Amino acid sequence: MTPEADDVNEAIAAELRLMDPAVRSSRTEAARLLDPEFTEVGASGRRYTYEDTVAGLPEKPGSSADGPLYEASEITGVLLAPGLVHLTYETRFDGRRARRSSLWRRRDRETGWRMYYHQGTPVPPDTA
Repeated sequence: MTPEADDVNEAIAAELRLMDPAVRSSRTEAARLLDPEFTEVGASGRRYTYEDTVAGLPEKPGSSADGPLYEASEITGVLLAPGLVHLTYETRFDGRRARRSSLWRRRDRETGWRMYYHQGTPVPPDTA
């Protein structure tokens, strides 16, 4: 495997960890996977910061092992530059689909890959 493929695979593994209810329900674990400069644009158009996300993630859907879980598919990634990976994929959650895009940044080996930016767009039910 190439170093570029290793970087993409590490970012994918981190993305999948963020969908794990055990990680989502732990502010400490979520904080380790989010870049301090993290932002998200939600489906509503609202902007979320690192602080908003770390504080609110344990109460968001998908954070309970006995509730609905995120199912990711078609995850692909590309190394845009050293230390910067772009991922795209689709999720199903509680009967709804969304197309997602994330940027993962690695500043150093010690902190590892952290999500820098995320956006999810709902997919209407009649869309292929």
